[in-house]
Amino acid sequence: MKATNLRVEYMTNPIGIDYVCPRFSWIFEQGTKQTAYQIIAKDDFGNLLWDSGKVVSEQMHLIPWGADDLTSRTRVIWCVTTWDENDIPETSEEAYFEIGLLHGSDWKAKWITGDYVPKKKERYPVDCFKKSFCVTGDKKIKKARAYMSACGVYEGKINGKKIGEFVLAPGITDYRKRVQYQTVDVTSLLATGDNELSFMLADGWYRGSVGAWGMKNYYGSETKLLAQLEITYEDGSMDVVATDDRFVWTNDGPIRFADNKDGEIYDATKQDFLHAQWKKAKVTKHPVVPTASDNFIIKEQEVFSNPRLIKTPSGKTVLDFGQNIAGIVAFSVNAKARQRIYLRMGELMKDGEFTQKNIQCARKNLITPLQEITYFCKDGKNDYKTTFAIFGFQYIEVEADMEINPADFKAIAVYSDFETTFTFDSSNELLNQFVKNTLWSLKNNSADIPTDCPTRERHGWSGDAQIFVNTASYMVNYAPFALKYENDLCDWQKANGNFPQIAPEGGTDPYMRPMNGSVGWSDAGVLLPYRLWKKYGDQRIIETYYEPMRRYAKYMISRTGKTEPFISVKTGLSKADKKYLYNFGQHYGEWAEPIDVHKMCWKDFATSRPEEATAYLSYIMGIMVEIAEVLGHTEDIPLYAEYRDGAKNTYRKLVQQAAFSLDTDRQARLVRPLYFDLLDEKDTAFAKKRLIQALDNYRWRVGTGFLSTPFILYVLAEMDPEYAYRLLENEEKPGWLCMPKAGATTIWEDWEGPNSDNGKGGGIASLNHYSKGAVCEWIFDEMCGIKMAGENRFRSHLCRADISAMPV
Repeated sequence: MKATNLRVEYMTNPIGIDYVCPRFSWIFEQGTKQTAYQIIAKDDFGNLLWDSGKVVSEQMHLIPWGADDLTSRTRVIWCVTTWDENDIPETSEEAYFEIGLLHGSDWKAKWITGDYVPKKKERYPVDCFKKSFCVTGDKKIKKARAYMSACGVYEGKINGKKIGEFVLAPGITDYRKRVQYQTVDVTSLLATGDNELSFMLADGWYRGSVGAWGMKNYYGSETKLLAQLEITYEDGSMDVVATDDRFVWTNDGPIRFADNKDGEIYDATKQDFLHAQWKKAKVTKHPVVPTASDNFIIKEQEVFSNPRLIKTPSGKTVLDFGQNIAGIVAFSVNAKARQRIYLRMGELMKDGEFTQKNIQCARKNLITPLQEITYFCKDGKNDYKTTFAIFGFQYIEVEADMEINPADFKAIAVYSDFETTFTFDSSNELLNQFVKNTLWSLKNNSADIPTDCPTRERHGWSGDAQIFVNTASYMVNYAPFALKYENDLCDWQKANGNFPQIAPEGGTDPYMRPMNGSVGWSDAGVLLPYRLWKKYGDQRIIETYYEPMRRYAKYMISRTGKTEPFISVKTGLSKADKKYLYNFGQHYGEWAEPIDVHKMCWKDFATSRPEEATAYLSYIMGIMVEIAEVLGHTEDIPLYAEYRDGAKNTYRKLVQQAAFSLDTDRQARLVRPLYFDLLDEKDTAFAKKRLIQALDNYRWRVGTGFLSTPFILYVLAEMDPEYAYRLLENEEKPGWLCMPKAGATTIWEDWEGPNSDNGKGGGIASLNHYSKGAVCEWIFDEMCGIKMAGENRFRSHLCRADISAMPV
């Protein structure tokens, strides 16, 4: 038995993390059962840091560090010896991790910016910084590390070679509260003698377009860079090259414009900087000390080449890459100086023509996002790859001053660097494709935060994240990514406990802000830690976030028993019955049901939605009872239990009112109380019968929206598994399999799809939106029977008994 896939805090060989007491995990190959383990950890000088000794245990997940707290820059090399059922030991290969800069005093670098005063209504070329330095040959280099961050997005190079494999660093946070940094081993990039450290700095999320309407300067108007290169020698001495006013700056480089959503303007004739005017960089300040991104970075991933060439009816040239992705463009062409290539990226062909209308917002002179590249060639060979933008697309419309060869173009997927952890195959090819499409929409909406779409909004919608976290946890190594997003939610959380609908908030329209606190969305602050704990067995998650969850629970309680003018809905309940009624604030409710089930209107934004809100109040309080019991917060349990039971009883009275009756064809209004177990015995029986009737009336097509789609198959399978399969395998629209049947390679936002009359201009919604793929949780959990019952154990789908299992 040999331990493999060695990880620290869910990551493989991370550099620059901030866990001073990290936890270790592994799996094993061959053998049947682990009976004991021993972890040996040394520093990079070979000194022993920790020897766990032989520990008789089957545990191989999240084993805590057993020595003194680790300090900044410590590199740890570790291995694990495991004993099998016959007490035969075998030792793993070595793995490593490295602590980053834990304290503000570790940073010797200063924030620098370009030598200009930015104006909010102007856009600027990319800033370029550089500094020359010398590495003496008198001492041998042991290691060199680059620690880098920015307000904006950066790319660094040493001697013309890129630092790190990531893109769009340092990622997106609320930069006013938290800024991430990256750590890279750059030892191999250094040369004896003269060296050059250089950076490009673009607007990114900090100053560039964010949100549906492309708001600019949301976090600030002065982009800035922080970088520290540390060269450690064998004798223990260190040289530091840090950003300060000795760096020089110009914005006369090749990238004349860069916006995360709108694209790039690139002038290849400026690549060599021959005529650039270099000035001293300005030292500036930022009130936030960078924190480790814990090595979970955005990277270039799958490469798609040899696109299909399409000539449209109007004579346009379009390249079809066959897969809807979030990513970048690369090409290599021979050209003459100043010849122009103009590219537009999109995910839809309509009536044979390329269009961006389904992903753009337009009003007056504003159209966003543009998703375009303008490239001016130099003489000879031109190699281009997008640096500071990301696009959602399958198709590229090309205009060029020279003949275009499709083989010269590539599309490269870009997303956070999580590992795919599953494979799926069934006898139903449409179902297989639907699962693949769901994985692709997960990837395409995971550039440092879980987004709604990679095109129009790119918002970190909390509702989308909470309904999909269980599915994502089956598909990829999701925990580090989801925990980063939970930090984004907590960064925004208000003093009254309210969590946001979107995090980071950048680009949120003012009229949307009253929706913060919307049930099913803001509940993500509780549901993400809870569901991650359940999936990964990691109790430290709920320990870490208990206080923010507790504050949110009290926020929900504070809004019950109240009404507000023009917002609260008349319920018909008596005053006595309203104590536990959640009829306050604005809530999205069951968002995006099929249009012939419920057509959305202004009331979907501007009313209190007491049915959904009261249901989620009871649900969240029940979760808080469970968490408080496990963590020993017994003092909080009576309050949570009171509102869990009180809201349930109020809900039972609410559905007796005509406006909230269970006698409805709206599937969501029946699925929700059944899944949350809110009804008494009589109404439960009625709701089940009425749900089947509603499905009969709708030809067994899916009629739920965002919130109830993950639940409906669980409810049906409890009645009769054949009901669940009948709905899952229905190929009619609206339904899950109608998407791959129509040729989709990702998940649609609306059930209606790209070319239907859905009341939004015909397919105006995103075609790359993972929320409806949340049904894959049921596919893996119930259909495949993968039900975790504890470490190294799963619960049999058929007999419900615990069965020992080799971890996968």
